[in-house]
Amino acid sequence: MKLMKSLLLAGLISLSFQSIAGYVNGYYKSNGTYVKGYQRSDRNNTVEDNYSYYGNTNPYTGSTGSNKYYGSPSSDYYSPLRSKKSSCDSLYGC
Repeated sequence: MKLMKSLLLAGLISLSFQSIAGYVNGYYKSNGTYVKGYQRSDRNNTVEDNYSYYGNTNPYTGSTGSNKYYGSPSSDYYSPLRSKKSSCDSLYGC
């Protein structure tokens, strides 16, 4: 019985650390704007493998990324002194 509890606990812990890649359903923002559903890449410590990162291609839509993530230290284009001119300069993308 103790072994079963340990295995169950280990299984639950491993599930909590799995990536959250997948499809995100569309939703409405609090200001009424609708955000279309999209395919999300795995979460990790870099922005350079995000579908929206400059030069990358989204395998689901074929669109080419244009976001350089100026505000993220893991980006080749990181610039801490650059002024934030649009939401595309954030760590979380456009």
